[in-house]
Amino acid sequence: MVSNSESAVPEVPIRDDVIRLGQFLKLADLAEDGAQARDLIADGEVRVNGEVETRRGRQLVRGDVVSVLMPAGEEAAKVG
Repeated sequence: MVSNSESAVPEVPIRDDVIRLGQFLKLADLAEDGAQARDLIADGEVRVNGEVETRRGRQLVRGDVVSVLMPAGEEAAKVG
């Protein structure tokens, strides 16, 4: 069963079968640039499928949900 909050997560299409976490944060507009992506990940503010992820090179596949704790609240995007 899919929760309402999960179904509201926008899906961001990717070209290949996988994408690295740092690249996806920029593509999904969850980070302005690579430096911000690196800092968010290093600070433990990024989750992949609900688990804190500290590896910028983590490979994501379609269906993965990435969320970031921002000052205004949590923002998320689904790898599409």
